[in-house]
Amino acid sequence: MTKPRFVVLRALARWLHRWQNWLAGFVLVAALLAGCRLWPHPALRDALPSSTALYDDHGHLLRLTLASDDRYRLWVPLKDISPQLVDGVLLHEDRWFRWHPGVNPYGLARGAWVTYVRHGDPQGGSTLTMQLARLLWRLNTRTPLGKLRQIGRALQLELFYSKAQILEAYLNYAPYGRNVEGVGAASLAYFDKEAARLSLPEALTLAVIPQDPTRRLRAGQSGDAVINARLADSRNRLFARWLRSHPRDAALKPLFALPLNLRPLSQLPFEAPHAVEQVLAARRIDGDTGDARVATTIDLGLQHALERQVRRYVERNDARGIRNAAALLIDTRDMGVKALVGSADYADASIQGQVNGTLAKRSPGSTLKPFIYALGFDQGVLHPQTVLRDVPTAFGPYAPENFDGHFLGPVTATEALIRSRNIPAVWVASQLQQPSFYQFLRDAGISRMASEKHYGLALVLGGGEVTMQELGGLYAMLANRGELKPLRLRADEPQAAGTRLLSEEASFMVMDMLRQNPRPDETTGAQPSRLPVYWKTGTSWAFRDAWTAGSFGPYVLVVWVGNFDGAGNPAFVGVEAAAPLFFNIVDALRAERPGLAEPIRHMPARLKRVQICLASGDLPNQWCPQKGTTWFIPGKSPIRVSNVHRPVVIDDASGQPACPPYAGKRTHVEVYEFWPSDLQRVFAQAGMPRRTPPQNPACSEAGRPDGDPPRITSPLRGSAYAMRLKQEGRQRIAFSATTDADAHALYWFVDDAYVGRSAPGELLFWQPPTAGSYDVRVVDDHGRSDQRPLAVTRIE
Repeated sequence: MTKPRFVVLRALARWLHRWQNWLAGFVLVAALLAGCRLWPHPALRDALPSSTALYDDHGHLLRLTLASDDRYRLWVPLKDISPQLVDGVLLHEDRWFRWHPGVNPYGLARGAWVTYVRHGDPQGGSTLTMQLARLLWRLNTRTPLGKLRQIGRALQLELFYSKAQILEAYLNYAPYGRNVEGVGAASLAYFDKEAARLSLPEALTLAVIPQDPTRRLRAGQSGDAVINARLADSRNRLFARWLRSHPRDAALKPLFALPLNLRPLSQLPFEAPHAVEQVLAARRIDGDTGDARVATTIDLGLQHALERQVRRYVERNDARGIRNAAALLIDTRDMGVKALVGSADYADASIQGQVNGTLAKRSPGSTLKPFIYALGFDQGVLHPQTVLRDVPTAFGPYAPENFDGHFLGPVTATEALIRSRNIPAVWVASQLQQPSFYQFLRDAGISRMASEKHYGLALVLGGGEVTMQELGGLYAMLANRGELKPLRLRADEPQAAGTRLLSEEASFMVMDMLRQNPRPDETTGAQPSRLPVYWKTGTSWAFRDAWTAGSFGPYVLVVWVGNFDGAGNPAFVGVEAAAPLFFNIVDALRAERPGLAEPIRHMPARLKRVQICLASGDLPNQWCPQKGTTWFIPGKSPIRVSNVHRPVVIDDASGQPACPPYAGKRTHVEVYEFWPSDLQRVFAQAGMPRRTPPQNPACSEAGRPDGDPPRITSPLRGSAYAMRLKQEGRQRIAFSATTDADAHALYWFVDDAYVGRSAPGELLFWQPPTAGSYDVRVVDDHGRSDQRPLAVTRIE
């Protein structure tokens, strides 16, 4: 070691020995300060309760709630507060904040001199940290002892929290007049803005209020705005000081000459009250005390449109005893609730207006019928043009009737749903297996249901109870092709994956049926095609509830008219009371949003269109006079050849059915409709009797025309068809049959599932889904048939 280096080290050791006590003390103090800062301590934002600000999906304030201590106080992070407001507060309140240890001796001395020596206006000389201490610990600082406590608490804050944390807490707890505290609540209350979006005049206005909030907000009234000249003068004086360090802002001087208008607290928004309270209740149940800013899915424009239509409708129909209604609008694309009107008037105690009608359990009437038909489609019970019997029918001890007390006889499934016939719907429900209608509702999340035996088949006609929100979810499931998804009221709620309860095909067919339901005010019997409406009405027992539910464009709309106390009213009929309000809302939204369009939804791949005989809903035979088409799910929808229209060979001489053989006899053929006796009676009661087919008791088979049934020629009897594994899914089997000369069409079935139609002499190709045993059947348009087994094997 060289001598100079040794000397340096020796000097350093001597210096350390001389100052070791001071150094040890310094390290100890630094460690103590670091320990105070790092030791776990409660966050300043948790010191006082916070309000909750709820917004619509476009950022419009719906409501600013009171905190638990009845203060408007909304915590805003420092990074989300306007920098101009922060700088303005420091300039006005505490220019040395970033450098003093929580107490400014000069400020305290000046305040004491002015207050106690010169006996001027009291001045506290408090720093921002001292003011925060007074707010947090509710200190009385008007006495010397109170001031000493304030100083001690301020030093405590500086020990445990950073300058940024203290500044953030002060800005969120500073008084802003009456029961408003903090810049977050003040900016919303007075300027309808978040603290980050304040202009310079607004920021400096808020900067000067905390110094004397009571006097500076002693406002006069001018129209709807609060005007305060003293507050404006204080702000303008601060702006003059502001320009010394921000000369470029001199261009904003004209803004400070404008009148200073602050919104009165009485005009704070109170929008969508039922939706807001549902969100707040859910937060309480979940114990959610997180973000004080809650974004909802409500669209304030749509909310106002629904409220306006409900209010006007109730006003117009007050003479009919209609005093209350509720409406719910759901966006099927993300399941967000866009508008929720829980009652006709939230403030009207006479109708229990604060009750949220969309959460009330009510009898749905016939609004659940579409789902019965959808289940029937999925279970192969019927298709849209299946002819059902609307005749007096008993289902064990249960004998339902139609709403109008009349019966229509044979009706198609589509007509039965549109005209809300009860007997066909109950019959379809009685045929359901897995799931039953009751189980379907349980799977769909309908709450508080009794046992299945409790309802029986009466569940079909509204014997159970649902809420409007549950019903809206079911109709949204139809629009979303059979996938049930939960409703969303908060924008931050994730969009849950759907649960499939119905097939795409069944959902599409039911929607197509509902589309054919004419509007109650439509004279042409059809809807305009520009934006179709898929809708259904319902009326509960004893006229307690009138419903209309449906979808248009991207929305599902549910409307209810009734009384929360359950009082009935003969005016509460779905098509007469709820449907007009439903279409008032639809038309209003169409007018306000001309670009409204239905989301693009692709046609289900497995859905087919087949020709049917309109009278029976089955495949047309040769004598069917009127044919139409229907949607059909291959392998699932029931189908057979129609036998309502049948030929009868009539003897020219006797006018009775001829006895076979017919050779050498003078005969002609007449076509009759063969209806069951119960339908014949209904036709007669309706004044539309059908011609009764003639009979000839002299012989059997009288009047039946001659002709041979078809004979299958392919597939060959007793043969096994092999599918190569590499070509599976691409190999097809040809079907063909010989027919009698009077046959004009052949209908092919595999395992009783309809697969297609061919003309005599033509081939029909069928692709087996997999290897296995099948039963092939062919029926001609006279109802004659042939069948044979088919074996399909798989080879490499």
